[in-house]
Amino acid sequence: MTGIEERLGHVFADPALLAQALTHRSAADARGGQLDSNERLEFLGDRVLGLVMAEWLIEKFPAEREGNLTRRLSALVAWETLAKVGEAVGLAEAIRIPPGEARAGLRGRQTVLADALEAVLGAVYRDGGLEAARGVIRRHWAAMLDADVKPPVSAKNRLQEYTLGRGQGLPVYRVVSAAGPSHAPFFVVAVLAAGREAEGTGDSKRAAELAAAEAWLAGVEA
Repeated sequence: MTGIEERLGHVFADPALLAQALTHRSAADARGGQLDSNERLEFLGDRVLGLVMAEWLIEKFPAEREGNLTRRLSALVAWETLAKVGEAVGLAEAIRIPPGEARAGLRGRQTVLADALEAVLGAVYRDGGLEAARGVIRRHWAAMLDADVKPPVSAKNRLQEYTLGRGQGLPVYRVVSAAGPSHAPFFVVAVLAAGREAEGTGDSKRAAELAAAEAWLAGVEA
């Protein structure tokens, strides 16, 4: 825990908050209605991150319109970004998960890591207020904010722009299969666009849709 606090840049006055933030629901006490898992802190952290990031974007890009700010915000709070920050902070090995689930690879799932990071941000907010949360977020997102000169565009949006720009209609996504328990799902999604289909996989429907869009675009750009 001390190592995580050092990398976060926040020492908890109430260490129990950090412990709860790192408790996956699979390790929660069912007798307590799973209120000791990190889900409630995740709910809070998601809102804290959105507020702090929106405030920061308004400050950093004073001449940008709402549409571009929204694209930047979406990329910066996406689970892929959260997972990268979680990896840098070293959350993966600290998340409390039952041994059986750990052996099944649950700890390595990006969505699990992203959820844990949101929970940690919620815990920082509960422990030290908005200023403490703002400090942690700005410390760990600064490089990404500086790196993106232009607002990023997701693979799904790029694919949609590609097909609509050629009068080929909207891409159509469908779930090919969904397997695994509720806390560790695995999705296969196909996208049909301009008469060609591609598939993607992920541990959420959205992740699989993005992977499918990327696979489709890779076929065009190859």
